[in-house]
Amino acid sequence: MRRWKCTIAYDGTYFAGYQIQPNKRTVQGELERVLGTMHKEAIRVTASGRTDAGVHAHGQVIHFDSSLSLSPEGWKKALNAMLPDDVTVREVEQVHDSFHARYSVIAKEYRYKIRTAEERDVFSRHYAYHFPYPLDTEAMKQALVFVKGTHDFTSFCSAKTDMENRVRTIYEATLCVTDDGLEFRWIGNGFLYNMVRILVGTMLEVGQGKRSSASIPRILEGKDRQLAGKTAPAHGLYLWKVVYDN
Repeated sequence: MRRWKCTIAYDGTYFAGYQIQPNKRTVQGELERVLGTMHKEAIRVTASGRTDAGVHAHGQVIHFDSSLSLSPEGWKKALNAMLPDDVTVREVEQVHDSFHARYSVIAKEYRYKIRTAEERDVFSRHYAYHFPYPLDTEAMKQALVFVKGTHDFTSFCSAKTDMENRVRTIYEATLCVTDDGLEFRWIGNGFLYNMVRILVGTMLEVGQGKRSSASIPRILEGKDRQLAGKTAPAHGLYLWKVVYDN
């Protein structure tokens, strides 16, 4: 048996999320369907983490074990030939048996795209959150400074979060101006359920003047979801990159 690591991308628009769910179309379900056909038996796939319905991935990472004798390029061609158009395998490599797509992660990068033009764009409606309101980008950048570092992010995660330890470290939190709007970029050692989307929703409220950038430390210290802003929609979010210790 050999262990294979795959970097994949997918359009989350028509998926009920990454993880298998009964009677629903999922990314994991499509991957395991294809691998099952190739092996003529069930093959389990493990990912770096789950993504919700509507969330996209540019660099999700999975691993699986196989007895088939294919080269990395052979795996890539075979998988892409059988996967649907909204999932693609970008890279395949053989890894040591000790590698684990989830437990070997040392950092992840998420990006969140916002379209700020007044007019809606039908071609980007599934890939960026349309937010055509005036925003103070400097105030948002000041607020992002308070997010960086190691904190308890209870205020910035869903009430449905089942993780008892909610301390995470954010290495980078930046706001970039793009051709058609804004893009938040977050790099950290881990993220809680809905954490990035709640952070984005809160930053947008700072940008609108509904709360000050200086309020962020108080929100963190309060450890109360009600203190933070709304959860931004799923379709603007991308799992951009997963980092491992080689």
